Amino acid sequence: MKLKSVLPSTLLMLLLIFSTNSYLLAQKSSKDYNSLVELFKQWRNFEKPPLLNGAPDYTVASFNRRQPVFLQLRKKLLSIDTVGWAINQKVDWRIVWAEMNGYDFNVRILKPWQRDPAFYKSVWTERSDVPAHEGPTHHMITDVWKYKFPLSVTDRKSFINSLKGIPALNNQAKINLTGNAKELWIAGIRDIRTQSDDLAEIISKPGCASDTELSQLIKDCIASTNNLVQWLEKESVKKTGASGIGKENYSWYQKNVHLVPLTWEDQVLLLKRELTRAWAALKMEEHRNRKLPLLELANTPEANNVLAEKSFKSLIQFLNTQDVLTIKPYFDSAIRAHKVEFLPAEKRNFFQIGAAYDPRPLYSHFYHWFELARMDKEPLQNEIRRAPLLYNLFDTRNEGLATTVEETFMQAGLYDDNPRVKEIVYIMLAQRAARGLGSLYAHANMLSMEEAGKIHSNYTPRGWMKTEKKLLLFEQHLFMRQPGYGASYIVGKYLLENAMAEVARRNELQNKSFSIKAFLDQINDIGCIPSSLSAWEISGTDIWNEK
Repeated sequence: MKLKSVLPSTLLMLLLIFSTNSYLLAQKSSKDYNSLVELFKQWRNFEKPPLLNGAPDYTVASFNRRQPVFLQLRKKLLSIDTVGWAINQKVDWRIVWAEMNGYDFNVRILKPWQRDPAFYKSVWTERSDVPAHEGPTHHMITDVWKYKFPLSVTDRKSFINSLKGIPALNNQAKINLTGNAKELWIAGIRDIRTQSDDLAEIISKPGCASDTELSQLIKDCIASTNNLVQWLEKESVKKTGASGIGKENYSWYQKNVHLVPLTWEDQVLLLKRELTRAWAALKMEEHRNRKLPLLELANTPEANNVLAEKSFKSLIQFLNTQDVLTIKPYFDSAIRAHKVEFLPAEKRNFFQIGAAYDPRPLYSHFYHWFELARMDKEPLQNEIRRAPLLYNLFDTRNEGLATTVEETFMQAGLYDDNPRVKEIVYIMLAQRAARGLGSLYAHANMLSMEEAGKIHSNYTPRGWMKTEKKLLLFEQHLFMRQPGYGASYIVGKYLLENAMAEVARRNELQNKSFSIKAFLDQINDIGCIPSSLSAWEISGTDIWNEK
């Protein structure tokens, strides 16, 4: 009897000890993750440079002073033990690690404040279709699209404070820009020159011309910008160096910053394969459709409006009825806000040509606007993922997914009503592979930006990239400024499709069905993080780092 009475008490005590230890371990794990969140806040606060004369300080002296602080932050990150953490928490650790690597790479190699005049562009009139502006930007840009004119009292104060930094930053640019990247320099002059026109347009907005203080500030910004353009043009004759970062740096940057498990050579092979596949698939699709009538161009504003409305309804209805994606109430308005407006045939660029036949392939890529609407209306609770990741870390995820769904929606039946539209999908895929391939050779300094543009133009089917040179210049310039961006459409597509295949394979082994809707919903819920990390979180395995 005594033994029987002691046993339960002993077991109870052991259970209490076990429970207490488990609780303490859980608390320690939670505390460790919270330490990551706190470090992330410190890191983001550090990443914004101090001010010099009212503008961000990108001088050599400033970076030298701040370097010990950066090294300490990185040391703190590396000292965090993630053993026992949930996968999503480990993913967050790697996001912070990648951002710190991005800062390190910018300071050591890319140095946009020294090599890239376009870095000093301050005025942005339109929102990017990805979480942040494409390519390196400074820390005090003026997003005009965020303001409603005439300005409220609060917005006027914010707008003026934002513009005030432009003259000081332009003056600082003349000190900092010591690089010798010839093509980046010359192409960047165009971006700064365009800023003067954008500033002049602001004066014409409601309430600006009559606001003496604001209109004078804008005029001062225009004069300062024009002065910087003149200086850049004068200095351009001295520039003789290459603009690409080279194969080794490119591969390191992709692996350690954008978390792409593919070297420069791997990406060349992949993009060549996709370019070949897109051309071959296009020719087979044309053969299959040979007895069908050709697509008709919308050559009047009225025809364009009818086609756009039909396309919006078709895409949203398809997504609603085919169980491809969970539809949010704001998706329809989000995509309608970006209708492709009518342009005469002689003024259409690549994307506008395709849209004049049928805009649904392009509107599929406008999945971007679904994502941005979600970020605005349903921001993630996860503090590390809520705001856009730095250094365009989102490129393989956002550009890769937008490119993926073009073909995914096609394969799921979006164009069953008119198979000829499938041809546009393959043309768009070939264009993205060609331009990315050109950018890879340009970063290896094997081709100039102009020569890379010729690959882009010559390997795009039907000559659709030969019609409008501004798009060609814009894209190759962006890809040179932001290593990996040109390839990210195809690379991201590959990584996401690989994740899809891994999930489908595992489901099959467990006698479970695969749902494209569940897959895309998971991708959306995870947020705009590198594709390799999305794959890890969805599949449960760090696919690209398995031994």
